[in-house]
Amino acid sequence: MKVFQYPRCSTCVKALRWLTSKSIQFDSVDIVQRPPSTRELSRALELSGLPVAKLFNTSGVSYREGNFKNRLGTMTKAEALRALSQDGKLIKRPLVVGDDFALVGFNEAQYAERFGGKSRSQSKS
Repeated sequence: MKVFQYPRCSTCVKALRWLTSKSIQFDSVDIVQRPPSTRELSRALELSGLPVAKLFNTSGVSYREGNFKNRLGTMTKAEALRALSQDGKLIKRPLVVGDDFALVGFNEAQYAERFGGKSRSQSKS
């Protein structure tokens, strides 16, 4: 399993800490230094079942400076994946890609469902 992450992203730090605390093995890839290829992104998109727009980090500088809010609606899937593969900061992170699944962002309940165990919010009942 690969975790595409950005070391200075607090959400990525939380996700990596969560995975490590559950003893889940993963390969960590710096998403800025080595963004996923269009092929990897296409596979992640297919596995996640999400629309391509959900792969974009809409709160990032690259998204704003690239005017993706306006451009995304007219881009083809291939164009969107190409843009993402060229700038790791455009990608919502972390991006976790396993053999048969992909998770975009960090949602503790989704991680718990995927990897087993209870999330903090579930364990407080």
